[in-house]
Amino acid sequence: MVINTSQMTLLLLLCLLGVASASTSNEESFIGVNIGTALSDMPSPTQVVALLKAQNIRHVRLYDADRAMLTALANTGIHVTISVPNDQILGIGQSNATAANWVSRNVIAHVPATNITAIAVGSEVLTTLPNAAPVLVSALKFIYSALVAANLDAQIKVSTPHSSSIILDSFPPSQAFFNRTWNPVMIPLLKFLQSTGSHLMLNAYPYYDYIQANGVIPLDYALFQPLQPNKEAVDANTLLHYTNVFDALVDASYFAMSELNFTNVPVVVTETGWPSKGDSNEPDATTDNANTYNSNLIRHVLNNTGTPKHPGIAVSTFIYELYNEDSRPGPVSEKNWGLFDENGVPIYILHLTSAGTVLANDTANQTFCVAKEGADPKLLQAALDWACGPGRVDCSPMLQGKPCYEPDNVIAHATFAFNSYYQRMAKSLGACDFKGVAAITTTDPSHGSCVVLGSVGRNGTFTNTTSLAPSSNSTTTSGCPVPYSAPVGAGSFTASLIMCILVVSMMAL
Repeated sequence: MVINTSQMTLLLLLCLLGVASASTSNEESFIGVNIGTALSDMPSPTQVVALLKAQNIRHVRLYDADRAMLTALANTGIHVTISVPNDQILGIGQSNATAANWVSRNVIAHVPATNITAIAVGSEVLTTLPNAAPVLVSALKFIYSALVAANLDAQIKVSTPHSSSIILDSFPPSQAFFNRTWNPVMIPLLKFLQSTGSHLMLNAYPYYDYIQANGVIPLDYALFQPLQPNKEAVDANTLLHYTNVFDALVDASYFAMSELNFTNVPVVVTETGWPSKGDSNEPDATTDNANTYNSNLIRHVLNNTGTPKHPGIAVSTFIYELYNEDSRPGPVSEKNWGLFDENGVPIYILHLTSAGTVLANDTANQTFCVAKEGADPKLLQAALDWACGPGRVDCSPMLQGKPCYEPDNVIAHATFAFNSYYQRMAKSLGACDFKGVAAITTTDPSHGSCVVLGSVGRNGTFTNTTSLAPSSNSTTTSGCPVPYSAPVGAGSFTASLIMCILVVSMMAL
């Protein structure tokens, strides 16, 4: 086939449009965390934000709209879901003016500096505060109207989290339906979510399903552990195979919405997790089980696996929760859902191997990049200059008077810069080479007050980060540093673009 220049241009444009469409058709799943406040010694907002940054957590849900916390989150880029507490729903649901005032004080006063992206109106209102149910949808509509008036409705979604217990007959998922007692609320609620492009917020706890099943649900099925094919749960109506409780709960919500003729409202899991400690009658609330559940959950969500009903469709999820809440009433397990204690020390080290993912603080993969002993000082200096320049490493800690200035020699400074680049590149293949003058080690090169990236600091918090934002001393504006021999993987859009060009070029031959 021979095509002329005009035809080639048209084909390339059509191909690019297809690539762009494919690249935006499905949003990426994210992992976020809930931040409770029932701690006897609650960390300050600045300490909370420091932990979020150190753990590369980019999405958080607050159970209120605390002014100090929202101020601390300003200019971080972290996506924030704020909440209308349950005790304010009756007032907001009966007064447009009250809702507008709430939005003015808790939203307009903080955006755009604080990246508020969603408002959760109450929490499990139907099951914990049923007397507010008649005004719940009105509360959402009044909040939304105030956002429209402020021209913030495109940026901030409005919804309300539900307990999965409002879904009856949840397995097989295809038979699931919402408790019909709540249809007078759920139908207008789903109409609102559909018309505003918002999500159904679901609190899904496989831990409770497992406990309440009295041995019917295998522990491995609740923990996302691999199952033999003959052990997988099969929905007889759809023949879909379920390898974990989480997916079954999410799909049950999709089928329950379908039963009410709503098929295009996406689901966000606003709470899920596993307690790390329990009473004597809670034997499965253990550190190992909590670690297994949350580690597998993070991998499952970030892989954009989707669910059997909607494979590849994002199921963004908030882990319950960031901190243990020692002041929370109830059994021991209620106090021990957190990933960290009040000092920011991990309750357990998640089984994650990629430093590029949220909460990837696994010491099993704790490696560092250091300058090779005996390397040519001139080559070290050249590599150091590249790392602090085009490599966009923040080398300010090595300035005189800063923690990593001493010892003032090229080996120590190169080690700091090489490791910073290596950690920020998610320890990718080739990110620790620098023309042969760098090497990977499991020995932490931190010394004194100089704590390098990827290290466990003296306060027990991790300094891992994978932000690729240019450092203040960067000398490049390209946004695409290419190290001496560190390949940077092309994204799916770039790969598709290359394929387009190749295909069109071949057609022109």
